[in-house]
Amino acid sequence: MTVLLPDRATMSVTETAAVLGVHRDAAYAAAGRGQIPHLRIGRLIRVPTAALAALPGLPGPAAAPAELPVVPVAEGRE
Repeated sequence: MTVLLPDRATMSVTETAAVLGVHRDAAYAAAGRGQIPHLRIGRLIRVPTAALAALPGLPGPAAAPAELPVVPVAEGRE
């Protein structure tokens, strides 16, 4: 199962746990130990998406699908 990171600047610890494939409590514990980079704003804990994407083996932020070039078809060919 492939989990893409959101295109937002930060994500919740619960979202981070889903990306890492661990239980929410384990993600909070890892953040408390400093193993997951995070920001604490009052009681709110947010994980910077860029910092999480920098961890080895994780997908990058979800990107808009690339536009494919339009290739004209020669007449008479289908």
